[in-house]
Amino acid sequence: MTDTLRPLQSPAEAPAEAPAAPGRPQQLKRSIGVVGGTLLTLSCVTPASTLFVVVPDLFSSLGTATALTIAIGSLLCIAVAFCYAELGTLIPSAGGEYAMVSTMAGRLAGWLVFVLSLLVVMIVPPVIAMGTADYLAPLVHLDPSVAGAGVMLLATLAGLLDLRANAWITGVFLVLEVIAAAVVAVLGFTHTERGAGSLVSMEVAGAHGHTDTVTAMLIVSGLAIALFVTQGFSTAVYLSEELENPRKSVARTVLATLAISSVIILVPVVAITLGARDLTALTSGDISGMVEAWSSSAVGTFVSLCVALAIINAGIVMVIQNSRVLFASARDKAWPEPVNHALSRLGRFGSPWVATLVVGVPGAALCFVSLDTLYGVTGVSVTGMYLLVAVAALLARRGGHRDVPAWRMPLWPALPVLLIAVLGYILSRQELSYLAWTGGIVAVATVYWAGYLRPRADTRWLVTLPEDERIG
Repeated sequence: MTDTLRPLQSPAEAPAEAPAAPGRPQQLKRSIGVVGGTLLTLSCVTPASTLFVVVPDLFSSLGTATALTIAIGSLLCIAVAFCYAELGTLIPSAGGEYAMVSTMAGRLAGWLVFVLSLLVVMIVPPVIAMGTADYLAPLVHLDPSVAGAGVMLLATLAGLLDLRANAWITGVFLVLEVIAAAVVAVLGFTHTERGAGSLVSMEVAGAHGHTDTVTAMLIVSGLAIALFVTQGFSTAVYLSEELENPRKSVARTVLATLAISSVIILVPVVAITLGARDLTALTSGDISGMVEAWSSSAVGTFVSLCVALAIINAGIVMVIQNSRVLFASARDKAWPEPVNHALSRLGRFGSPWVATLVVGVPGAALCFVSLDTLYGVTGVSVTGMYLLVAVAALLARRGGHRDVPAWRMPLWPALPVLLIAVLGYILSRQELSYLAWTGGIVAVATVYWAGYLRPRADTRWLVTLPEDERIG
């Protein structure tokens, strides 16, 4: 067996009906349409929690250049979304990126993408969950670690439920967080302190009240986090095995989610930049404080509570997404057999309950660990993952994949080539420590591949596709 998976069968070559066989890999139930998938995917982007938890860190380092950086990141994500949309319709698997990359670029590349995605999915939920305490402060003062652990456990319980039920739960929370983002945008635009030219002035408050200039290299460095800001649109690919008619719904969900989330995030960021009292207030990233200054404590409390709900919503969707990744990796024999058997078990509601617990419970524990450098590691991991997905998209029209019915991106192969070059440059501008941490983990994963997976190529890391979707 080679390191590249066999291509998909063409419609003419595929059997009309694949009979069920003993030991056949379990498949998730197709139960949601484009609307439900979009609600879940938008919730994973978590516009409000991203706006209130991640963006303040960008304000502190990029100041008035934050909106420009996010806008550039959103433009880059259009090309990334095209790659995801095409690959997701060709390879509609709960494995997401690793199933797509394994099929197109070989199993080692797919394994490395899996490791990078696992880094992201294990780090991000607890980091965001710990932000809950700040936004519950108007009602109760909690230790951030305790609040974060509580959110992760609650999200784990919700993740054990039926996916259709979760789509409606997260949909309600999504409405609240969009309202919060809209309130911030309206208040910022109605209390403007500076002109639109400030959005490209690239200024940040320095020490002792001085104004510092944001350099182009600092913006490039910040793009890794900016890419993460709208990263959740990839959830549509993770859910592709549970989406009805994935050949059409995956692309629609990916592209619609990116467009909607970019607007929800970018418009309030512009409003905050224009409405902040001064550069010191903007650089502080205290959005709740700015909201209260623009309105009243009651409005500030309302927004804070909406954000707290948005963070809980983010936790639920991330646990759902991440459990599907582990489920798919076990179904594809990535681990020793006892581990594969446990992680691939489905519960009463059709959810991979063991994988859900494996994601959620350690996530709660991580809330008690210092994660100061993990934003940087996450940015590097997301950028590296996108780069490998772009490579897979460049190879997506070879051989048997050329004629398989699927959504096809415009401007191929120029877009994947351009994306590979830009993402490679962004990686080269990241801090050495972040690159070293991520590179070390990738090196360990490569050793595991060489020592365990590759020698067992006939029985391990066998990426599977749902049988009903092989023939397109």
